[in-house]
Amino acid sequence: MHSGYAQSTPYKGYSLEGDSIVFSFDVREYSKFTQEHTGQTLDFDDFNIESVVVSGEFNSWSKNDWKMNKIDAYHYQLKKSILDFNDAFSWEFKFVINNSFWAEPSKYDANATKAKKNGKRLKGVYNLNMYTAYPDIQGNAHFKLFGFLNAKKVILAGSFNKWDEQAFKMKKTSWGWELILNMRPDIYQYRFIVDGHWMEDPNNPNKIENEFNAYNSVLDIKAYTTFKLRGYTNAEKVVLTGSFNNWNEHQLVMRKMDYGWKYVMPLSGGKHHYKFIVDGHWIVDPENTVKEYDGNGHINSVKMVK
Repeated sequence: MHSGYAQSTPYKGYSLEGDSIVFSFDVREYSKFTQEHTGQTLDFDDFNIESVVVSGEFNSWSKNDWKMNKIDAYHYQLKKSILDFNDAFSWEFKFVINNSFWAEPSKYDANATKAKKNGKRLKGVYNLNMYTAYPDIQGNAHFKLFGFLNAKKVILAGSFNKWDEQAFKMKKTSWGWELILNMRPDIYQYRFIVDGHWMEDPNNPNKIENEFNAYNSVLDIKAYTTFKLRGYTNAEKVVLTGSFNNWNEHQLVMRKMDYGWKYVMPLSGGKHHYKFIVDGHWIVDPENTVKEYDGNGHINSVKMVK
């Protein structure tokens, strides 16, 4: 597996555009809807649509909050920032018509998944799956499996798609199999499924033991992150330190700029605590209002990488 360095997804109901998730509802793609209270399934033809709402795990299946905008006679759209979502890698969702009727995706949709109630699968009921990782030839994660040229099918499954055994089919090449994904910064676990047989990535030494006494391969997707300290232009030396380097006081010496000081580094996804050391004096970031106490009673600035 090699990391490399986004574009719309091939999946129904949404696309990822930069730092936004764009939900799209096309009336013509649906033929059935389910009445919320009676559970009765009805035909979609000639249904008078007054409103369409995005409802899913990310908003506690609200039937009111995420109302879509009508684009034309058939299309509805809603754009949300990736920051509106938590750190999960995938979510199930549906579209709600007139706050009462659930639009039913087909089981043949590429990202359809069987719905659950109280932990049990519901027969004939499907939700759409939204992944923050998706195939993209310009993506930042290049998965390669060398050999296995006689295999009929190879699947990439991992924490980024709830270990889905069908969603991410790898492409056969002259040397083996490959798939390029666009992925948010984070630490992921994954395996290959070769004709139904699960295996770790033989070319990735970074792995962790799983509950089946086997190993999952581990991938750390990082994003280049800029830290700036404005002012302090008379300082002789400014050091960036934080949870990402075990609060080392010497390692990350910042570069002096016209406006102050700057340091750029790749960081894993998630929350990072940090401070600046200005000529030996520790300070929080004066321009960052997000701060937290650590376990030792100190207050630190917080940088979120998503």
